[in-house]
Amino acid sequence: MNKNPTYIDLFAGCGGLSLGLYNAGWKGLFAIEKSPDAFKTLKHNLIDKKSHFNWPKWLGEPGHLEIEAVIEKHKEQLKDLQGKVDLVAGGPPCQGFSMAGRRNENDHRNNLIKSYIDFIEIVKPKILFFENVKGFTLEFKKNRDKGKEYSLFVQKSLEDSGYYVKGELINFGEYGIPQKRTRFILVGVRKDIPKASEELVANFFYTIKANTCSFLNEKNLSIDSNLQDAISDLLKENELRESPDTKSYQAGTYSKQNSPYQVFMRKGVDKEIADSHRFPKHRPDIIEKFLAIISDSGRKNKDVSKDLRQRYNIKKHTVIPLDGVQKSPTITTLPDDYIHYSEPRILTVREYARIQSFPDWYEFQGKYTTGGKLRTKEVPRYSQIGNAIPPLFGEQCGIVLKEMVN
Repeated sequence: MNKNPTYIDLFAGCGGLSLGLYNAGWKGLFAIEKSPDAFKTLKHNLIDKKSHFNWPKWLGEPGHLEIEAVIEKHKEQLKDLQGKVDLVAGGPPCQGFSMAGRRNENDHRNNLIKSYIDFIEIVKPKILFFENVKGFTLEFKKNRDKGKEYSLFVQKSLEDSGYYVKGELINFGEYGIPQKRTRFILVGVRKDIPKASEELVANFFYTIKANTCSFLNEKNLSIDSNLQDAISDLLKENELRESPDTKSYQAGTYSKQNSPYQVFMRKGVDKEIADSHRFPKHRPDIIEKFLAIISDSGRKNKDVSKDLRQRYNIKKHTVIPLDGVQKSPTITTLPDDYIHYSEPRILTVREYARIQSFPDWYEFQGKYTTGGKLRTKEVPRYSQIGNAIPPLFGEQCGIVLKEMVN
């Protein structure tokens, strides 16, 4: 059996899927990620710490890359990889399809779908794994001439390229993630491979669901892990210290571990202060407003009430007080959309990471936040996490994909 099958991660972000595949026993060849900020986090953890990628010399030193440039400059080297790559994984940026923002069929990032398909057609991996937002399966209002859904366009393109494919919507909360997060997952296998079939691809979705309980049991985790299970050892009421990476801010120390999920997240970490657990500086009037929102207990995990909007002149589109005993709603790249379930503040980067199942040893790089025109250029820590595939889900996928390859 091939113990360490190989893969390439496209649109890799900060490395959520790569971390999951690493934990499932895969070996990375290289990762393509346009953002210098997000790639810095991936490099710090999976290249510098773990030596996870066999980075090819022809691609230069590990750094941020654009997929179009890689295809244009290295097409011959990519062709040489045919027959040598087990998996190409990853999903193009989703902002043009996302239900959380303004769906825009003319968003230039939607064109990266074509780059993804071009890459698949050149490298011809044995299997492929594609992820995108739930809105990827919905019709654009002006999209009559292009077909009803981009998901159907991708499936047909990959079938025409020689793959059996199947896509489904999956709620990561059903796989032990303390968050309700539904995404479109597509898996494919090359038709010319012996034993390849539509049934093999369809079996991926059956198997990953059937394996979930045993997978989580082995790690002493529960499918029902909730927000409190994820972050209750990271409260601000614990002892505060100066933030190690931002001297003018305070960071939080760990309290005792209150759940198996926290035990799992903190494995291999012996620091007093969690990485990226820097608290925001809220004005007194903001704290007062947050306290009122938290006390409006009937609105947990729902947008703030009209009464409170009027009382505090809240213009922001989304303000959601979180419920500690439920799974978190889907976290976005905007941390001020959510208020902590028991403290008058937004979540920290580390709390975001816990909700997405990044272990505490995984350290985030770059700015904490950005704003204005820089939003289109920079990918700060909150955004890196909000865009990621939860590593715990990625690992479950990696185990089943490994079985498919073998």
